[in-house]
Amino acid sequence: MLVPSVPESRYRRAVFWREQSVAVGRDKLAGRLYAPAAVPDAAGLVVHLHGGTFDSGTLASGEAVATTLAEAGAIVISLPYPLAPANPFPQALEASYAALEKIARDKARWVGKTAPLYVAGEEAGGNLAAALAMMARDRHGPPLAGQILFSPMLDSCLGTYSFRNAEAGPVGCRWADGWHAYLGSPEKAAHPYAAPVNAVRLTGLAPALIVTAEDDLLRDESINYAHRLKAAGVDTTIRIVGGPSRWPDAFAEGPRDGSCLCAACHHVSEFFTATAPS
Repeated sequence: MLVPSVPESRYRRAVFWREQSVAVGRDKLAGRLYAPAAVPDAAGLVVHLHGGTFDSGTLASGEAVATTLAEAGAIVISLPYPLAPANPFPQALEASYAALEKIARDKARWVGKTAPLYVAGEEAGGNLAAALAMMARDRHGPPLAGQILFSPMLDSCLGTYSFRNAEAGPVGCRWADGWHAYLGSPEKAAHPYAAPVNAVRLTGLAPALIVTAEDDLLRDESINYAHRLKAAGVDTTIRIVGGPSRWPDAFAEGPRDGSCLCAACHHVSEFFTATAPS
């Protein structure tokens, strides 16, 4: 049964969702499939990973971003992943990669065989999406048309100006606690899949769209990663939404007219057009 997602805007596509499980080995990830009421002929398929701080977040909390991706003109499969601290790095990442491989093999169930495949996520989900792009390159996995990162958690040091300016603090905040729960021990932060901003080899990755905001405490690490991707020859677009946006709390508000996710919907639509097969 298709369920209406957040209220539609008269400027964008109506979006509906239904439950969609993805088999990963002997297990199943109980996700959601989001689709615009009028699916574009050239619609791509997006594997979306919800936000949070590695130890929090749900499919429901990721509804607004998943809806935005579908409004921009794609079929979206939004997936849960094992949360820390019960499932430290790399368990969530490996489960997500297995799901990505399965979805890629079954792509014709939802879109055309030649439709582009994307990974996307916000906050911790953005971290996982960035790491999935690296894994797909390194393991010769599913070819990706792009990676879409909304305010991704990329830097476990939490020492950027935007983070300090937000007075979030390195200790006792949910981002620090989330990193600690995910990594378990500090040395794991050196792994490029754990903290992508530290990756040395960025060449050969899928094109990237990174969306942040002027008042986003994760803004500077997003911009830094975009610059490093560009320096490595990766086709990268960075979009900085004007404040005040209440970022990252804006992820839960839904892409209503005038919101930062409404602006993001436009940027994502442009990205889909730019990365569509010629």
